[in-house]
Amino acid sequence: MYGQNACAWRVESMHPLDRPVWASLSTHHAALSEGNAQARRFARDVNLFASACDDSPAGLAALAALVRPGESIYLAQVPAIVIPPGLVAVKQAEAVQMIAMRDLLFEAVADDILTLGDADAPEMLALARLTEPGPFLERTHAMGHFRGIRIDGRLAAMAGERMRFPGHTEVSGVCTHPDFRSCGLARRLSAAVVSGIAFRGDRAFLHAWKTNRAAISLYQGLGFELRAEVNVAELVRNTSCHEQARMRAE
Repeated sequence: MYGQNACAWRVESMHPLDRPVWASLSTHHAALSEGNAQARRFARDVNLFASACDDSPAGLAALAALVRPGESIYLAQVPAIVIPPGLVAVKQAEAVQMIAMRDLLFEAVADDILTLGDADAPEMLALARLTEPGPFLERTHAMGHFRGIRIDGRLAAMAGERMRFPGHTEVSGVCTHPDFRSCGLARRLSAAVVSGIAFRGDRAFLHAWKTNRAAISLYQGLGFELRAEVNVAELVRNTSCHEQARMRAE
């Protein structure tokens, strides 16, 4: 098998949760991405995640071609990360992938839990930049449904959806302003998001840094269980000295 057919065969032999970024980019979020059957990345104002369909030379070359000089992309997958020729890793870390083992369905969402949208985008971005729950850009909120809680008019906390593919949706963007921590807001919002995911028939999953015991404990209390360890890397183009000088001049 060669080219696209070979890639499709390899992808089908692996669980979508093992390459959640590719599973999302090649299905539900294809309209928010660019690339081809070998590799895709999110639009540059939506997210920094990218993925090849597999680690074949063709897939890795296609992934590298999506990265411009000076840009970063993030990879997240269960298999060990193979760095494409022409790119270098500036950060590498280990995370855990957790999956909901029970549904959280409620008759009604509390009145103080709001649905966030385009009008809230500047505040969502500001909160994410302050708390750093993961890559969050101007249109990251367009990836799925987001919920929030306001206190005295301020966006105190939020949680939402990120990767999505048939049967599964990721809980992400969970963050609380430092002024409102220790109030249980993250847990309430996470539960509301999981409830919405379960209501439409998907199973929720999420990622947390392997060292973040507090977050892991929180999600275990919501009915999540560890599924796998996930490799995460930030990659940039390995520019030559000539290219670096040109970029500085610009």
